[in-house]
Amino acid sequence: MALASALALLFLPHPVPRNAPEPTRLWLRNCATCHGADGGGSWRATLLLMRPGDLRDPARLTPLPDDYLFTLIQQGGATLGKPGMPAFGYHLTPEQVSALVRYVRELPARSATRR
Repeated sequence: MALASALALLFLPHPVPRNAPEPTRLWLRNCATCHGADGGGSWRATLLLMRPGDLRDPARLTPLPDDYLFTLIQQGGATLGKPGMPAFGYHLTPEQVSALVRYVRELPARSATRR
């Protein structure tokens, strides 16, 4: 029973509130497993020895243009020197990828209001 619970924690997706706005739902469904619900990284990524970086840090995001983030999300990181980042362009529309770029841009401000 304990093994099944541990496996469920590792492999079940992040819970998504039904009343959450669409960008939040996209984030929680596709990104939170590695980047965490708040963008600060997840324990799952740590267990798998991945370091997705703290997206709440404005110094990390400010220099990156939106088209870079769009390409990173859509095509994955292999072409941009970030091989751990999977491509989501097969699952998400360009509009959904754009919504995620806007969501990522808001993470530092969201984090600042929670501190």
